[in-house]
Amino acid sequence: MIKEYTMPTWDPAVYLQFADQRSRPYVDLVSRIVSAEPATVVDLGCGPGQLTASLRQRWPAATITGIDSSPEMIERARSYADEQLSFAVGDVRDWEPAAPVDVIISNATLQWIPEHRALLPKLAEQLTGGGWLAFQVPGNFDQPSHTLLYELARDPRFADWTRRSELRPVVTAAEYLDDLAGLGFTVDAWETTYLHVLEGPDPVFRWISGTGARPVLQSLPEPQRAEFVADYTARLREAYPARDHGTVLPFRRVFVVAHRTQ
Repeated sequence: MIKEYTMPTWDPAVYLQFADQRSRPYVDLVSRIVSAEPATVVDLGCGPGQLTASLRQRWPAATITGIDSSPEMIERARSYADEQLSFAVGDVRDWEPAAPVDVIISNATLQWIPEHRALLPKLAEQLTGGGWLAFQVPGNFDQPSHTLLYELARDPRFADWTRRSELRPVVTAAEYLDDLAGLGFTVDAWETTYLHVLEGPDPVFRWISGTGARPVLQSLPEPQRAEFVADYTARLREAYPARDHGTVLPFRRVFVVAHRTQ
């Protein structure tokens, strides 16, 4: 059973501050999908849409659809829409296409869904014979960016508001491989740690405030949010010191590309 969860609201401008760095896992994920001429491609959790739009160069004949739960993200994404590329607001947990599709992509989205592994059989059912399911999830929940966030969220100063925020870890590439191999897929699964070199003031806070920290930050009223941000930012500066060449953010990600062969 998939638990109920309310997604945070999203700000495309904040998310896109590090667009080039955030795009690297998407490009690496899509490069491993060996589908020459799919007719239908769906990007679940498409965000502001610029990466979904890049799929037109990879599969120029395909009908491509981007789905995201954030109206703000979809509004931004629709600037890329054309006759073959469309976007719609929708929840990954409820999504069902009118007909099976050839390729499903989900980039840094499934980790938001509690017990998301229970969703994999449903996604598998939406594929054509020979279809592809490809997803990537962050695997850095044991790093200071997240451990400091949730340690501070449990602080008595903030716990009354943040108690519903919880760490949502993912599993290893090997465990996802077993899940999908058991459903009859041939699976390519791996893990990569990117060393993002970030510039500007407090870049790690600016990075995570656009993604993983949003549920915690949005749960706090003022002035508690300002106090939390000041404390959290100071801790991040210590954990990720600025260097002459920038601030290095190690970021482990888990990739799965599964081909339906049964």
